[in-house]
Amino acid sequence: MSSDSKIVRHKLQDRIFHWSMAICMIILIFTGISPVIGIEFDWVPIHWISGTFFTILIVWHIIRSIFFQDIFSMWVGIEEIKFFFLSVLRNKLLKSGKYSVPQKLLHNTVTMISLIAIATGILLMIRIDTPLWERNPYFFDQSVWGWIYVFHGLSSLCFISIIIIHIYFALRPEKFFYTRSMIFGSITKKDFNENHDDKLWANKEESY
Repeated sequence: MSSDSKIVRHKLQDRIFHWSMAICMIILIFTGISPVIGIEFDWVPIHWISGTFFTILIVWHIIRSIFFQDIFSMWVGIEEIKFFFLSVLRNKLLKSGKYSVPQKLLHNTVTMISLIAIATGILLMIRIDTPLWERNPYFFDQSVWGWIYVFHGLSSLCFISIIIIHIYFALRPEKFFYTRSMIFGSITKKDFNENHDDKLWANKEESY
């Protein structure tokens, strides 16, 4: 590895997915909470169209992760979590592979919450008019609709919390190189050596 080499962390299509998902999520949250905070406009079409794009992005990401990537590189296990927290308590935090345990936990959490938001969002679309169907508010009884609204709302609140946490860590000086990598695609050799274990980073690629 040459002194001026860089390590590819995010390929172009992964960066496009990340920022497209971020835009959709922000639009969904804004349009979802606007009526609650008194901002009045025709938000429903923008909300469900953004939700449709968000669903397509998530489905494509799952397909790509299963068939074209190593899905387990981003999935965290119980033993891995226990080992991580023990190392934190002992102040002996070890270097990680491509993704650290906190990054894996964030990804897994976003995945599960996204699936809940998508499932409930698709059901709620039964209640609105679209170019493909007319609304049917009587598809479920009111108690079922109530639970669907509850889970959809909870997933939205979770997304707000996750975005705040994500932005906080993304802007921290010692972690900002990860944010740069999500823009430019790579990290420096110095950042790699300080934070990652070469043996644990599978399929590592260098750029020059």
